Amino acid sequence: MITLKYLVLGLTYFGFGLGYLPGLRMNRAAIAIMGSAFVVALGILDLKTAWEAIDPNTIVFLLGMMVVNSALGASGFFQLALEFLTRFTRSPFGIMVAVTFGSGILSAFFLNDTTAILLAPLILSLTRSLSLNPIPYLLALAGGTNLGSVATVSGNPQNILVGSFSGISYLEFAGSLAPVALICLLVQVAWLWLLYPEVRSCKSLPEVPQVRYRLFKPLLAKSLWVTAGLLVAFLAGAPLAESAWIAASVLLITRRVKSDRILQGVDWNLLVMFAGLFVVTKATQQLGLLDNLTNLTGTPLSLLGVTVILSNLISNVPAVLVLQSVIVKTDTQAWLLLAAGSTLAGNLTLLGSVANLIVAEVAGKSGDLLTFKEHLRFGLPLTFVTLGIAYFWLY
Repeated sequence: MITLKYLVLGLTYFGFGLGYLPGLRMNRAAIAIMGSAFVVALGILDLKTAWEAIDPNTIVFLLGMMVVNSALGASGFFQLALEFLTRFTRSPFGIMVAVTFGSGILSAFFLNDTTAILLAPLILSLTRSLSLNPIPYLLALAGGTNLGSVATVSGNPQNILVGSFSGISYLEFAGSLAPVALICLLVQVAWLWLLYPEVRSCKSLPEVPQVRYRLFKPLLAKSLWVTAGLLVAFLAGAPLAESAWIAASVLLITRRVKSDRILQGVDWNLLVMFAGLFVVTKATQQLGLLDNLTNLTGTPLSLLGVTVILSNLISNVPAVLVLQSVIVKTDTQAWLLLAAGSTLAGNLTLLGSVANLIVAEVAGKSGDLLTFKEHLRFGLPLTFVTLGIAYFWLY
């Protein structure tokens, strides 16, 4: 029986790492449901313990931010932001800088995957209309969303987890890691400049065409006011989950836009995956499989190394859930290193983050292949340099 329990947990984490199980048409959400159901069926946890393992602060915070992001996306905010950024530049290098910092800044305040989903088609359209190679600009988007999301608790799902477990305030988190994100974005710009000679030109292009999109002004105005209020609440030290929940509820009180339209933008699969992961992680702890991690993560450097390895083996969100059990709640630097390490590790390979896969899928549909090798050429050096920056900044 104990072998079967280990097998179930092993297959579950294997599926998280691949994003599927060979021979089966299951995504990470389905794998999380399967894994959590089997740990109950096998008696590792009872249903009550499994339910109590799910952290409500994380789920509510993530849901609230998804609703806010969905409302902004439906209003045309992200398209408007890209147009605003490209209005000030008319050169290949200028556009690359705008994409890098624009996606980074947006990802710092909104979930990085949302930024990648909404901007990737627009950047592809923009580069094609200018007869530019889209690959460097799509890499700038993928890398920028990952690097920029390091800056705040709301930047990505793993940061939300760290914020929930550690109790670090929004302002303290941003004060510690926003400079890291900014330096890393500068490093990305320099690396892309070295890697792709065609983006080095500062010569103005004849005209930067406007990408066509639909702007819904009433929803845009409401979403911006609510988002501004939410950020003020975060900076004032208000509880993160409760603030995001209230902001989401205000946006769903609507008479012009059907609430269905906003709720359709919520990644329910991700929420289900989070819930299942909490249960699976609790079962892993119950079996004592994490006891040896304390010895492997005894120093900051070893913690960073284990974080990077796990983030690329089982994905960054499961890695944070596994490692949170070995970090003392009052060790702020360790929590920040966990957040930065798990996020920056996402640039290592094409499979390292969902944002990378989103960008690759958009490119592939248009016939511009972003291969694993091409991404590795970009991501491998960038990852190790940025991890070094984060480590020496924090320690």
